[in-house]
Amino acid sequence: MDLHLAVSTSGDIAASLYRQLLAAVRDGRLMSGERLPSTRELAQSLNLSRGTVASAYERLAAEGILETRHGSGTYIPAHVTPSRARCAPSGERVAPRSVWSELPPYVPDPVDIDVDLAGGEPDPSLFPLATWRRLVSETLRPSLMATSPYAGTSHPALQDAIAAYLGRSRSVVAQGDDIILTNGSQQAFDLVARVLVSPGDRVAVESPGYTSLVRLWVSHGARVTGVPVDDDGLVVDALPDDARVVYVTPSHQFPTGVVMSLPRRIALLEWAASHGAVVVEDDYDSEFRYQDRPLEPLQSLDWDGYVVYTGSFSKILSPVLRVGYLVAPASLQPALRRAKQLTDWQGDLATQGALARFIADGDLAAQLRRTTRTYAERRATLLTALADVDELEVVPSVAGLRLATRFRDSSVDDLAVCAAAAGRGVGVEPLSTRYVGGDARPGLVLGFGRIDADLIPVAVSRLTSAIREG
Repeated sequence: MDLHLAVSTSGDIAASLYRQLLAAVRDGRLMSGERLPSTRELAQSLNLSRGTVASAYERLAAEGILETRHGSGTYIPAHVTPSRARCAPSGERVAPRSVWSELPPYVPDPVDIDVDLAGGEPDPSLFPLATWRRLVSETLRPSLMATSPYAGTSHPALQDAIAAYLGRSRSVVAQGDDIILTNGSQQAFDLVARVLVSPGDRVAVESPGYTSLVRLWVSHGARVTGVPVDDDGLVVDALPDDARVVYVTPSHQFPTGVVMSLPRRIALLEWAASHGAVVVEDDYDSEFRYQDRPLEPLQSLDWDGYVVYTGSFSKILSPVLRVGYLVAPASLQPALRRAKQLTDWQGDLATQGALARFIADGDLAAQLRRTTRTYAERRATLLTALADVDELEVVPSVAGLRLATRFRDSSVDDLAVCAAAAGRGVGVEPLSTRYVGGDARPGLVLGFGRIDADLIPVAVSRLTSAIREG
């Protein structure tokens, strides 16, 4: 045990030691079940007599704060729990900015489910663990433990690998030096907000859309406006004229899955150029494509320097890796790198080094081929099962790990349906909560990344019962 104890050389030393140990228990610094040093060990470490320490221990034991187990040692009993915490509420002397009390919590209450159709996360059982373990082991050399030679946002090998990968797979125009590494896409968005958004600035987002990101914009003081999405993607004509930033998911819109048409993409770029706005393009999990060739990303169509392209490996490999990236216009790169250094300095070099090898050796391409086949089977199974659910209309989608559906009856309460489904052991996500202002349309968002194909018909059957039985 390593516990700071300040021992006075005057007064009742045993009483002082008793009070400090009692305070440590009450504060939670010493927890139930924890073993204390023996009286001999603690006396030696504090340069006290063993009798002084024994006196303090005996007093605590008499009060039930300590217990001695013959042949084992001295412990905090299981019934002893902290009675107060130093960080407990203490009035209104200190308080966060008001926005933090206004933002709703992100993590929902846990529910007991058997089959999960919520979310769009990749299947952890498909992660290439053996290959990854080998690459991390080879990367973890003594030289890596020394002071990093990388300047905060840089890992040259990984930057080059990502630039080459994006150029081949997504036609993104970038060199290695253009890649700014982040800890996932969420940090990438935070850096953009730090660099571009001042309190009161307008940020336009898709509605329905990525509501977790809305909270991030709001935390930076932005005024967020939801812009409707139709079958061609974001409705450019509905953009507010004073928008400083426009956030879009054109490859397959989150959460509906629709693809922004080429005319709409060109219209958005023209709008950004005429209004001096920055377009943040989130190209999340577009690698999982099941039909049609992908359209060019906005970044490759942008000749004027208004698009910030973002992506990560959370969806295609694992959220645990926390590796994302930004491809920004040259005018924004110095500020974005500085913001990264100020908030985080650098990422996990072992993970970054392993990922650089994983991409360069062709393992990422092979992994995507394998997993796409698996996800395509699950997607097809889900579509077949949903064909018998007359109450739902599936929104056409060609990529990703989710399918969005809309209720044909717009009066349906999709939150109530999700609660009823959870009661049957099925996790699903309501569509209506993804709208940002305006009229929300009820529906369900169904993820198939983490569910085996043979469980999908069972899950949809239970979901159908939840819809029809209320």
